[in-house]
Amino acid sequence: MSHSSAPQRSEGALLTDWRPDDPAFWQQKGHRIASRNLWISVPSLLLAFCVWMLFSAVAVNLNKVGFNFTTDQLFMLTALPSVSGALLRVPYSFMVPLFGGRRWTAFSTGILIIPCLWLGFAVQDSTTPFSTFIIISLLCGFAGANFASSMANISFFFPKEKQGGALGINGGMGNLGVSVMQLLAPLAISMSIFAAFGGDGVVQENGSRLYLENAAWIWVPLLAVFTLAAWFGMNDLATSKASIRDQLPVLLRGHLWIMSFLYLATFGSFIGFSAGFAMLAKTQFPDVDIMHYAFFGPLFGALARTAGGAISDRWGGTRVTLVNFIMMAIFSALLFTTLPSASSEGNLIAFFGVFLMLFLTAGLGSGSSFQMISVIFRKLTMDRVKAQGGSEAQAMREAATDTAAALGFISAIGAIGGFFIPKAFGTSLALTGSPAGAMKVFLVFYVICVVVTWVVYGRKAK
Repeated sequence: MSHSSAPQRSEGALLTDWRPDDPAFWQQKGHRIASRNLWISVPSLLLAFCVWMLFSAVAVNLNKVGFNFTTDQLFMLTALPSVSGALLRVPYSFMVPLFGGRRWTAFSTGILIIPCLWLGFAVQDSTTPFSTFIIISLLCGFAGANFASSMANISFFFPKEKQGGALGINGGMGNLGVSVMQLLAPLAISMSIFAAFGGDGVVQENGSRLYLENAAWIWVPLLAVFTLAAWFGMNDLATSKASIRDQLPVLLRGHLWIMSFLYLATFGSFIGFSAGFAMLAKTQFPDVDIMHYAFFGPLFGALARTAGGAISDRWGGTRVTLVNFIMMAIFSALLFTTLPSASSEGNLIAFFGVFLMLFLTAGLGSGSSFQMISVIFRKLTMDRVKAQGGSEAQAMREAATDTAAALGFISAIGAIGGFFIPKAFGTSLALTGSPAGAMKVFLVFYVICVVVTWVVYGRKAK
């Protein structure tokens, strides 16, 4: 048996002995193995978010390179990846126990090269039909599904008292991919990077050239690198193996649906605002090139998510989530005062500032509500198994499986916000010329979440 302090590879890619809740095991080697898997998972998930939200940067520029799509069509392209991402999160949440975290992370990262390559070629041909972009945007949604499997996988590696922080790091830094993409994509499309592969760019009115294909192609080499990193550097856990049948009973838990509702309000808002903010800002303040600033919102939200998990480990996810929903409702109400109207041109600085706070609270709430899910389902399952006469080891094993399945399924519901929010903005603008109608719906939703969080969980919290 190896006693080396180096990362444990003696067992090979498949680890048959994994006991993170055993302090001696965790101290001896568990934390090193878990940390290695986490820090390969993080950039892989970050790249997935880059691909998932590609159209939030590409759609704004499509008409600049020869296309003639309507505003509602462009909003649709930014929204569709969240539809396929949300739907695919359900099967993706079951994949880690079926195939192993290492195998699935490598596969799910590698296949994202396909929509990136295709999109890069499609934007160079102005005769590419809208239907083709619909297909590509739906394929980008596969990237959004990676969140479910990634979070489920990481939850198996860490003991319960460290899960909030680990999931916060994985989810928060993964979410950071939206900001990274919205920061790098505008820079990449201004430079000739892939001329050897046919990227010639399109001349703009000011004489510059726009290389829109670069927004998709710059991620291809990075995806290839981290596909290999996942395959050779991560582990599969024998203790996480479970059939779909073993995982399905979690769908019968009432708390799964309540937490899905709350997570839709937090992560759904984060990803929905990320997808639709640039297009929305362009419609309200057309004289400003918002893509130079759009990355700040997702950056705030992603960093807040990382903090949200750690803060919730200390103060309790319920308390943090409740306060957070109150703040989201307040900022939603404030947004109305910043919009252009018949009597006002609107205030861009205030509009941007309020949206930054919405991004921050949505990110913070994503971390705190995810910590709630982990705590709630671990306790429910362990109490149930022990009441049925099961052993401590059996209770912990089933708790890990149920928690991972719940995290994956609830994350699928949350991702629907990525479709609903930009589509609501597009519909509201088409019907009334203003996004105010959509924001009224969001405000009411957040107020309901305050009530639900307090009634179901808040009154029981100390």
